[in-house]
Amino acid sequence: MSTADATPTVDVTEPAAEQALALLEGEGMDTDVAGLRLFVQQGGCAGLSYGMRFDGAPEDDDDVVEAHGLRVFVDPASEQYVEGSVLTYETGLENAGFDVENPNVSRECGCGESFRT
Repeated sequence: MSTADATPTVDVTEPAAEQALALLEGEGMDTDVAGLRLFVQQGGCAGLSYGMRFDGAPEDDDDVVEAHGLRVFVDPASEQYVEGSVLTYETGLENAGFDVENPNVSRECGCGESFRT
């Protein structure tokens, strides 16, 4: 688990935290315990893709990052791929949603949905 002295696995911008917290609360989840799970899975044309979902509580071996009141859960297998990343929330005319700015990515697919490290 992350501690205050350790560098967090991921950073979260304030707009991303606010959006995720609003969605968690809209689902009736307790934001003191529940959080956003960020994970990496096989898939996409570049080989790996991000996944996100709300979980009621972290697993025992999760890294738990707290930022701007949001708890983010990262499993050990995903941690190596997302370490140093920043979770943002973008709004715009064409797209609105969460985005992972990942310094470990060596190549992304054209649509930006998958990556390779």
